Amino acid sequence: MTPFLTLQGRRALITGGTSGAGAATVALFNALGARVLTTARTKPADVSGAAFVEADLTTGAGVQTVVEAVYRELGGIDILVNVLGGSSAPSGGFAALTDAEWEKEFNLNFFPAIRLDRALIPGMIAQGSGVVIHVTSIQNRLPLPEATTGYASAKAALNTYSKSLSKEVSPKGVRVVRVSPGWIADPGANGLALRIAEQAGISYDEAVQVIMNSLGGIPLGRPAAPEEVADLIAFLASDRATSITGTEHIIDGGTIPTV
Repeated sequence: MTPFLTLQGRRALITGGTSGAGAATVALFNALGARVLTTARTKPADVSGAAFVEADLTTGAGVQTVVEAVYRELGGIDILVNVLGGSSAPSGGFAALTDAEWEKEFNLNFFPAIRLDRALIPGMIAQGSGVVIHVTSIQNRLPLPEATTGYASAKAALNTYSKSLSKEVSPKGVRVVRVSPGWIADPGANGLALRIAEQAGISYDEAVQVIMNSLGGIPLGRPAAPEEVADLIAFLASDRATSITGTEHIIDGGTIPTV
């Protein structure tokens, strides 16, 4: 019997694939039969059987290193998943964001995706098929002013760019979709919850609740697990989703309170 979902033989680049949702996506793509290349600034002890290239994607040179590895290791690409993202911006609202902080937010959360797209999508167009998945964030529409204005703005830019890109390349056989998670809880990688727990002298689970309260609550009662985000990404990358393009797929446990 043919499995419901397979990525057998597909060549995939997954950025940010060494922790959290990125690592879960690498592991799932491998299990589904894809040939996977992933990347980060430093190589971890285990990358779940994927090929790995060490590179700093916040720079143009780092992107070029990864592009060269794609053709060297995979011989081309069928699926590009841009998971890379995050924020190190200080709290304190808009006034705390210097030019340097704004640049860091966009260099991490926006420019790697557009540079990789520019380098790799032409090959997808030439072969007449491909899937690009940009992992954005519900903060593109639900920013937290105290600490995530820069991050949310960069993700909003990625969201708008992705829609425009999909209109351009979908007629050429390349689907472009967005996955927008809410808060993802991973005890092994969630620095925010771990910091809150340590500073407040509370448990990890109690720190999770503090964060959920700051978001206005999560109706599902818990944040998403990295594996749940990976499940959605894999479905959208597969032939089960061949008519889906140009859309944003929110996985936030109901956090966004509006239609």
